[in-house]
Amino acid sequence: MNTDHTDIETRVSRKLMWRIIPFVMLLYFISFLDRVNVGFAAITMNKALGLSPTAFGLGGGLFFIGYFLFEVPSNLILHRVGARIWIARVMVTWGIISAISAFAVGPTSFYVLRFLLGVAEAGFFPGIILYLSLWFPTKQRAVAAAWFMAAAPISVALGSPLSGAIMQLPSVFGLADWQMLYIIEAAPAVVLGFVVLKFLTDKPEQAQWLADDERAWLVARLKAEADAKKGGHGHTASALSALKDMRVLALALIYFGTSAGLYTLGLWAPLMIREFGFTPFQTGLLAGVPSVVAVVAMVLWARHSDRSGERTWHVVIPCALACVGFLLAGNATSALFVVLSLVVVNIGISSAKAPLWAMPSTFLSGAGAAAGIAMINSLGNLGGFVGPFAIGWLKNATGGYTAGLYVVAATLAVSAVVTLMLSRQTRQHAGMAKASHGS
Repeated sequence: MNTDHTDIETRVSRKLMWRIIPFVMLLYFISFLDRVNVGFAAITMNKALGLSPTAFGLGGGLFFIGYFLFEVPSNLILHRVGARIWIARVMVTWGIISAISAFAVGPTSFYVLRFLLGVAEAGFFPGIILYLSLWFPTKQRAVAAAWFMAAAPISVALGSPLSGAIMQLPSVFGLADWQMLYIIEAAPAVVLGFVVLKFLTDKPEQAQWLADDERAWLVARLKAEADAKKGGHGHTASALSALKDMRVLALALIYFGTSAGLYTLGLWAPLMIREFGFTPFQTGLLAGVPSVVAVVAMVLWARHSDRSGERTWHVVIPCALACVGFLLAGNATSALFVVLSLVVVNIGISSAKAPLWAMPSTFLSGAGAAAGIAMINSLGNLGGFVGPFAIGWLKNATGGYTAGLYVVAATLAVSAVVTLMLSRQTRQHAGMAKASHGS
């Protein structure tokens, strides 16, 4: 029986990984590309629209204000109507708005379109995280999340030279290079939105691509894990209680630092590298190098976290590493030093994410998981506003990137410290709960 059980588990795990992960990676690849291609568009767009560094940083960050305001409602709708319909809606609307961004005419329209892009995309990332928690048993969740999130650095690695190459294409219909970039890279989102309707399965009970015994095993396994959480003292039973849970707020603060770092890279790295005199295509190649290394590191790190069952230090160490990388980048005096520093930053930020996102599902489920995961992502993603805006504002004030990079480094230091504090508090609560249960 143990052999049969192991055989089913192996077969189900393999099917889940091959059926779900490549497709959601593709979706995130396009999503991330449409978020950060503004960093390459800025090479010529900023002058065309009259954007100062502060204005560009503000507009780039306004995406996350729209994201923040609509994230929780979006994820609760996804929980109610299912991932298939809602993710399709998200992708089609963000693709349309991303394409319309090509027709911004000044700072105000740039601000409005960035905000609307955030509104359109709100719910995508936490929706997929929630979706993975509905399909993957606990011990496989960090690796599944790591592969999904690997699409972000892959998007930078492949998308950076692609964006640079598009910026050097001959003009079509009188469009500027940055306008062509927006339109060309928005089209796949709209197309994939309709593919989602055909390809995604909302829940394991509906998975006709699993054999009957495989489907029964997966449903039973996930139900047993959910029931175990319901019986535990740490269970969050509702959306409202999840939003008030201090653990949710702590995880949001931790994610804030990683988001500040990630989107500082996405929006400002091309401009930082471009200052050394490279063409847009050369800039894209160099900007993609750090992400190639990060993909390998994050998957290996997540696998180690799953096998050991340890999450805290698997978040703390990468956050500290990314902090050091930003400090090094702030003192870089050559293109090589900048790229090497960004390699360190990318490894740290990417490696922290999967263990971090494996934490919420240990105490959240149902509507509580939908609301809690969305809250973590929406509050945490405000780092995506603060980081890029701080870089732009301080560059205007000081004439360089150093001060802004130091600010972002500080947010990652805070992430590391809060992770340790959360772990200590969780152990204390678990000890008290055990003592109370024993008495």
